Amino acid sequence: MSTAAHRSATPTAPAPVLSGGPGAVTRRAALDGLPEPVSPRDVSTDDARTLSVALFARLRFLEEGTPEYAYVRNTLIELNLSLVKFAARRFRNRAEPTEDIVQVGTIGLIKAIDRFDPGRAVDFSAFALPTIVGEMKRFFRDTSWAVRVPRRLQELRIDLAKSADTLEQRLGRRPSRAELAEQLHVTEESVAEGQLAAHGYAARSLDVSAGDEDSTTGTSARHLATSEPSYELIESLTSLRPLLERLDDRDRRILELRFGEELTQAEIGRQVGLSQMHVSRLLTRILGELREGLLREGAPADG
Repeated sequence: MSTAAHRSATPTAPAPVLSGGPGAVTRRAALDGLPEPVSPRDVSTDDARTLSVALFARLRFLEEGTPEYAYVRNTLIELNLSLVKFAARRFRNRAEPTEDIVQVGTIGLIKAIDRFDPGRAVDFSAFALPTIVGEMKRFFRDTSWAVRVPRRLQELRIDLAKSADTLEQRLGRRPSRAELAEQLHVTEESVAEGQLAAHGYAARSLDVSAGDEDSTTGTSARHLATSEPSYELIESLTSLRPLLERLDDRDRRILELRFGEELTQAEIGRQVGLSQMHVSRLLTRILGELREGLLREGAPADG
């Protein structure tokens, strides 16, 4: 592993630069006449910005891996830890401990320092904040999911949420799966996969009562069991099956024409060669027999 890669993977912030740190000779050689901050973490924001500009310029002339280089780099980290704390406040309502978020953000700060080019005339805070926040979001993405899903689907979930909001504002309604696929230049199958994976982000306990769950911010009413009127219809059809099998072919044909094809009694009569009055009497008899069979105790419950 290269030295730069090893530094980027270091999860802890360096210790404060005090009298017990690098020797005075090393510090003087590293700073080359620049003012030495006794406690970099306590420096004001304006002073930290000014001193960071000078230290970045100095860092360019130092050889990586030397004690002087390490001292200047560590001082830059401590001077700009306030950026990490500022970014961490955006996520203060998260369940993760603030200390963990700050530690992850410090890794982002170290990466930003290693990548920053002072010759581009860009303010370091503007360059570093996206890297710091991005590191924090990756931390949430990798640790906050209740069910582990591939990173590709985690990123697709975020893209789907953003595109859905954009299209809803443009269309005035929730976008369809095809519209989301077109917006993201992916297939509808990929959209469906991302929507399914989104269910793994948060889990709810089966022991939570409906009242408690409804009071939770951002959740909608969910119930483990609801009244489904179709169940009664299915049960009735299942009970009718053995009774229908007892009817002769003509009676089953009349029922099929009346309730399957929804023909009138006159139309049924023309189909089977009977008068409308005869069909009416047959329907009355057939339905009466079926009704009695359903109500009769001990009627078969299934086929």
